[in-house]
Amino acid sequence: MAGRRVARLLAGLVLVLGALLSVLPGAGAAQPGDGKQGISVVQVEGLLDPPTASLVKDALEAANDQHRTMVVLQIDSRGTVDVDVHEIVRMIERSRVPVVAWAGPSGGSVHGGALLLLQASHRAFVANGASVGPGDPVQLDDPDAVPVDALAADLARLAERNGRDPKGAARSARNQYSAVLANQLGIVDGVRPTLGEVVVSMDGKTVETAAGEVTLNTARVIGEGRDRRRQPNQEVVFDGMGLGAQLQHGLIRPSVAYFLFVVGLGLIIFEFFAISIGLVGLAGALSMIGGCYGFSHLPTQWWAVGLLALALVGLSIDVQAGGLGFWTGFGSVALVVGSLFLYGGSSSLDVPWWVLILVIGGTVLFFVWGMTAAVRARFSTPTVGREGMLGRMGTAEVPIDPDGVALIDGARWRARTNRATPIGAGDPLRVIEVDGLILEVEPEEGGAKDHREEYQEKKRLAQEAKDRANQDNPDDPTP
Repeated sequence: MAGRRVARLLAGLVLVLGALLSVLPGAGAAQPGDGKQGISVVQVEGLLDPPTASLVKDALEAANDQHRTMVVLQIDSRGTVDVDVHEIVRMIERSRVPVVAWAGPSGGSVHGGALLLLQASHRAFVANGASVGPGDPVQLDDPDAVPVDALAADLARLAERNGRDPKGAARSARNQYSAVLANQLGIVDGVRPTLGEVVVSMDGKTVETAAGEVTLNTARVIGEGRDRRRQPNQEVVFDGMGLGAQLQHGLIRPSVAYFLFVVGLGLIIFEFFAISIGLVGLAGALSMIGGCYGFSHLPTQWWAVGLLALALVGLSIDVQAGGLGFWTGFGSVALVVGSLFLYGGSSSLDVPWWVLILVIGGTVLFFVWGMTAAVRARFSTPTVGREGMLGRMGTAEVPIDPDGVALIDGARWRARTNRATPIGAGDPLRVIEVDGLILEVEPEEGGAKDHREEYQEKKRLAQEAKDRANQDNPDDPTP
């Protein structure tokens, strides 16, 4: 009996230990190449910027920790910005898990520093209709950082290390090749139309990694006869960015950062003219923050950013004056110059012409027509004429010192007073002049009289003086 109790106790301990081992991270994980640990797919799209670089590095690290079967880099990128691509290249070279690159889908391209990732991968494929190269410049924000000869040597070394033609790889530093030519020159290992074809075509292939040779097991055959086909024999996981990283990646696009900055500043200026802080101003502030975040990662010419800000301020001056003038012309020219020279580095980062036309034209129209109409609608009323405003009484809605807002017959008007006679919020005031969309006002106590009353008073006094003169000199023939 005692022996049975001991046996049961030992069996229970073994079961508990097995359960614990099964839930521990990495416990019982198979070694690379056993084909049962899943395949990671990482999409490198658009600029290879800090969020995208973090995604690739995290995926490579996780794949090695979890002993994944394979990592596939789906690359459609026109270059790197604010990233040391050689750091990712070294991670691929040190990877114990096979890394396969696919330039795709059709219509995609692999330019700049992204070409180094393609050649660093243990196997490289390209989709029909995609292109490979040129690799120069490696960094779009600093085109001279890596000389083209050094880049060609790097590409040749990586290609030779992975069994591809070093001469063809070196030529791709300066030239762009179609999928067919890239395959013929040995720049890639083959043409694969889809990502699924890349995965199943690696089945049974032996790859040399940092851990040694690994024979891949990635596909199984299903169906019979003509319906026989291959499909992945394990889970294919797409590693994507979180919402925060996606937002950052979107903001680092040159056109997006430019658009958000100009629109955001315009909305803030509009809210200033409205003499309030509301949703429009908040949206403008958030847009400007997003634009400045993008500028911080791009080769931004900060003098051009200052010129954009000065352009919008210049346009707003004529809005204040209520018509077109020198500042409208100056602001328009400054907006064009600041937009054209906003980014340094490679010309690939220049804002497209259609975006320039949209932003510049829309901004000028907004200030010249839209903002003027909006300000007039907010600070005036169609039932009160210009002359009818003279002498009217009202109150200061906010302190007027020297500018502020006056409430006249229930309508808000932009108002101005002499600095020597500020008017506090809620104090009574009198309109003494109308200058465009701005009322000149004075406090009720000691304020100016109605101009019409003053004119009539002067006319009456002049007539009385004339009548007295006629009475004193009845024989004077002068009328």
